[in-house]
Amino acid sequence: MNDQLERLNRLPLRSNLRGLTPYGAPQLDVPILLNVNENTHGVPADVRAAISAAVTEAAAGLNRYPDREFTDLRKALAEYLGHGLDEANLWAANGSNEVLQQILQAFGGPGRTALGFPPTYSMYPLLASGTDTEYIAGVRAEGYGLSAESAARQVRELQPNVVFLCSPNNPTGTGLGLDVVEAVYEAGNDSQTIVIVDEAYHEFAHEGTPSALTLLPGRERLIVTRTMSKAFALAGARLGYMAAAPEVTDALRLVRLPYHLSAITQATALAALEHREALMADVQDIMVQRDRIVAGLELLGLKPAASDSNYVFFGGLTDPHQVWQELLDAGVLIRDVGIPGHLRVTAGTEKETTAFLSALESILARTPGLRA
Repeated sequence: MNDQLERLNRLPLRSNLRGLTPYGAPQLDVPILLNVNENTHGVPADVRAAISAAVTEAAAGLNRYPDREFTDLRKALAEYLGHGLDEANLWAANGSNEVLQQILQAFGGPGRTALGFPPTYSMYPLLASGTDTEYIAGVRAEGYGLSAESAARQVRELQPNVVFLCSPNNPTGTGLGLDVVEAVYEAGNDSQTIVIVDEAYHEFAHEGTPSALTLLPGRERLIVTRTMSKAFALAGARLGYMAAAPEVTDALRLVRLPYHLSAITQATALAALEHREALMADVQDIMVQRDRIVAGLELLGLKPAASDSNYVFFGGLTDPHQVWQELLDAGVLIRDVGIPGHLRVTAGTEKETTAFLSALESILARTPGLRA
């Protein structure tokens, strides 16, 4: 036990937080960063200029609290999503993680449970722990699929207060059929289960992939969460949002901190939404590089999963950590997600993608035994 942990354990920490470690991927200074699913293309110059102008204007009023209801932003987000939504259906916070935390504060808590289906987004159990909500790990099929029948059966048996459905799933990148969402929602009728569909990467899905937003009418316990960190290249701005029935947004008003979205954050998000065409052009390029990674990995004899996200989950490795380390030594940082035989890589620029594929090819040629 190191000295820092010993000092921490001397504090009267909540028992369910003891022994936990903070969430966080490695933040290393290497030439090519492809480990945390950021938008590798950055913010286009014209969008940066618009954001700068909007922030400068907002700075003139920083002596006053911001609009607590962030009304203009909710209207703009509703217009962006479409599907007949208006500002009453929208809510936002400092990243989609805070949105998820607020949902658990409102509908989870002591004596309540949240169900997830690992491997999935690793923040779900940490958010549950932070809100004193018991996290239940459901099961997936071999190959990490999740059928409507299996998911619904688990919801009926476990009767959770909250369910997390990640689509596209992180880390596998695979989309979830709307039949799964519908089945889970119906299975949760008796337990009045809140169903969250986390669509953080939906803008990267293949054309024609439906969104759970289409299922919102008549389903007051369904919540669809999104983020501006990925497609909008605003990971550093921290803006996540959700769409749901108006009564859900009213519930979150009971737990949100006052003025939780700064005037700077609101101005940044509004400017980005106004210039989304330029940002969505970069999304298309990222999708091209993602598909190029899938094809390149297949040529190397590896097993990439079909991806509807801006990253690729791939298997076929005997020692994924050694491959991760050798890629890092070559200046390419990807993600070791702790799943046997697998790694995950973010789709980068054309140059970054080439560097990743070339480095990986060299590693496998040098040590053929690393390929299963």
